[in-house]
Parts: sequence; C-alpha cells; structure tokens
Amino acid sequence: MINGMRIAVVMPAYNASKTLEKTVNELPSIVDTVILVDDSSKDETVQIAQKMGLKVFVHDRNYGYGRNQKTCYREALAVDADIIVMVHPDYQYTPRLVSPMAAMIAYGVYDVVLGSRIVGGGALKGGMPFYKYVANRFLTAAENLFNGAKLSEYHTGFRAFSKKVLLTLPLMENSDDFVFDNEMIAQCIIFNFRIGELSCPTKYFPEASSINFRRSVVYGFGVLSTTIKTWLQRCGIERFRLFSPAGRGLLLDYYYSPVPENQLDQGRKVPSESSL
Repeated sequence: MINGMRIAVVMPAYNASKTLEKTVNELPSIVDTVILVDDSSKDETVQIAQKMGLKVFVHDRNYGYGRNQKTCYREALAVDADIIVMVHPDYQYTPRLVSPMAAMIAYGVYDVVLGSRIVGGGALKGGMPFYKYVANRFLTAAENLFNGAKLSEYHTGFRAFSKKVLLTLPLMENSDDFVFDNEMIAQCIIFNFRIGELSCPTKYFPEASSINFRRSVVYGFGVLSTTIKTWLQRCGIERFRLFSPAGRGLLLDYYYSPVPENQLDQGRKVPSESSL
C-alpha cells in the first residue's frame, strides 16, 4: 500500500515455471495482492504459483496475451485494487521498480507509468535483438508523429495503471493478441490520461519469453494499423469503438461462464479460478 492505495501486481503467465519464483521474490513489500493468470501453460507454472500463495486463475485454453491481460485487470478490479502493475513473470523486467512506478500514480503525478527499456540506453546492453531494437525505434517514431505524444517507447510490457484508467478504457474492444499492449497506450492517449516513464533495465535470456520473427512482423503491422486509427480518430476523420467511451469495458462478468450456476462459487470458467 502507498499513500492509502492498495497495490495489485498482475502477472500474465505462459510456461513461466523457470522464472516465476525469482520474479515474485523480488516484488517489494508494498504490494498487497499478486494475481497470476495462466494461459493454459504446459509446465508447472500454476503449481508453483499456488505453492507461493498467489491468487491464481487459469484459462481453459490458450487465448493469447491480450486476453490474458483482460483477465488480469478484471481480477485486479474485483479485489478493489487502486493501482495495478503488470509484471511479466519471465524476469525480463526487474520487479524492484514496482514501488516507484506505483508511487508516481499514488501521489497523483501520472495515471499511467511505463517501464522504458530505451531511456537509459539499456535495451541493447540487456540483450535485445538488434532487429527488434530497430523496429522499436521506427515504430515509436511513427507513433509519436501520428499520436501527438513523446514517449521513448510504446512496446514495453512493464506498466502501471490507476483504477480509473482500467474502468474507463474500452479494453474489451482490444485484440486478444500482442497488439493489445499498443492499443491500450493509444487508448490512454485518446482519453487524455497522463503517461509517465521510468528507466527500466531489461534482460534477454533463453527462459525469458519473446515473440519470434514472424509474430514480430505481425505485431509490427498491427502497431501501424493502430497508429493510423489513432491519427484518424484524433483528426475527426473516423470514429472507432476502440476509442469510444461507449465501447465495451471490463465488467466483472465480461466473460461467458459454462459452469452451472450452482457451481459458480467453486470456480469460474473461462477463465477459472484454479482449484488444483
């Protein structure tokens, strides 16, 4: 808790058994709740998370990174968190920075805080593949030009949000895939939320999750599409539900549950609270 505000860390997980424990152990004591959403991992991620006492939710199949985040944020809102910080359980970003990121929101400086791998020049030093670095710089330059923002990068997975942001954005209009991240920042810009950045060292190693070249290309085109939509929306040329206050938000019952009503207190699917 910081300044009377409850802090929830959410972890979108997929096959993170080798790095999960190290990541959780470095979370600061100010964190009130740690929520892990498992996207149908094939390793022991769920068992390790449960053993560590995390609040665990399990998708019945692999829905994708974006869908995982939707569940993460929905469950964070369900426990009445005031500040929600997404930390990847693959130990690519240092969990020690949760405190300053959360504090920047708790004291009213920003609504959104991004852990930037670019500020401080640590991306390449941390092992980011050169082609990803070049793509990051090109896409970020294009986005800043068309979005009217001045961010050092849009593609970090280390993010903190106020409760108001998650309740305001129409996140259910977003992709279930990796471009969800980019769409969410674009939404924050359109909705005029204050976005801050913090220098964050990064580590690329075999156990750290990273999308392959083909998926990176797909993501890149998705980013360009989002950028064009953002520009059209800002110019008043077109209107998209992605940026509409009337778009679908994260209601607590946003997903369909095939579990009979008399069993809902035992678990929820899809996703379901793990009862393993």
